[in-house]
Amino acid sequence: MRVLSSDGVRVAVHDFGGTGAPLLMSHATGFHAYCYLPVADGLGDRFAVYALDYRGHGDTVRPDDWAVDWTRYGDDAVAVARAVAPDGGLIGVGHSMGGAALLMAAAREPDLFDLIIAYEPIVFPPVDSDTERGPVPLVEGARRRRASFASFDEAIDNYTSKPPMASFEPDVVRLYVAHGFWPAPEGVRLKCDPEHEARTFETGGTHSTWDRLPDIDTPVVVVAGASDGSGPPDAAPRVADRLPNSTFIQQPEWNHFGPFVHPSAFAKLILENTSDV
Repeated sequence: MRVLSSDGVRVAVHDFGGTGAPLLMSHATGFHAYCYLPVADGLGDRFAVYALDYRGHGDTVRPDDWAVDWTRYGDDAVAVARAVAPDGGLIGVGHSMGGAALLMAAAREPDLFDLIIAYEPIVFPPVDSDTERGPVPLVEGARRRRASFASFDEAIDNYTSKPPMASFEPDVVRLYVAHGFWPAPEGVRLKCDPEHEARTFETGGTHSTWDRLPDIDTPVVVVAGASDGSGPPDAAPRVADRLPNSTFIQQPEWNHFGPFVHPSAFAKLILENTSDV
C-alpha cells in the first residue's frame, strides 16, 4: 500500500497480518519496516500489524532536492496513521527516529493514537546554536558505510561479522538485507543512501519535539536500554518526565538496538503494556 504524504512522497506501508486492533511499527534511522517483522510475528494474535518505510528508507523514495527535515518524518507518520486506522484505536510502536516521529504526530493530532510505545526516541533538549560540535561517530560511520556488495549473501556475511549487527537476531539481518537493497549492476545496493542516513543522524537534534512533549496527552510508554552516559538511553527518562501521561521502563540488559537483538522479548513487552488498551 502507498500513502500520500507531504512533498508528493508516496510512503510504502507494509501489512504484516494479524487480527485485532491496528498497530503501526515505526523504524529507526537507516533501517526499514521489515526489520521489525520478527517483532510483529509475536503480536499477530492481538493486533493487525502495519509498518512504514519513511522517506529515503526502504521502498519509500525521497524527493531528489529534499534537504533532510525531521518534521517531514512526522508528516509521513501522520499520513500513515490516518490511513491504517481511519476509525481510530491505533497503537504506535516506534524505535529511535521512529519513536520521535510518532511523538511528533501525536503532538499535532491528539486523537491519532490510543497509546504509543517509544523505544529510546530521538528527542533531546535544544542545543545552543553557538555550541561547537566535534565529529559524531554515528554520522561519520554512516558516511563511510559501504553501499554495495556483489550479492545479498556477501552483504549478510559482512554485517554479521561485526558490531552492531553481529548481535542482532539473524532473521533481522536477513530481512534488513533482503528488503534494504536494490539489485544493481555491481550486485546489490543499499536503498537508504549513506549520505541520507548521515544527514538524518546529523539533524536529529534540530526538531522541536522536546518543547512539545508537555502538550502530548496520548498515553506513552517510554522504554530504554542501559544507560551509556549520554544519548538516547539517558534522554529517555527525561522524555518520560516531560510527558503528562507516561510510563518509563528500563531494560538494563538491552542497548539501543534492543528490538533487533531481542525481538521476541520486545514483542512480549508490547503485549504486556497494551493489555488494558
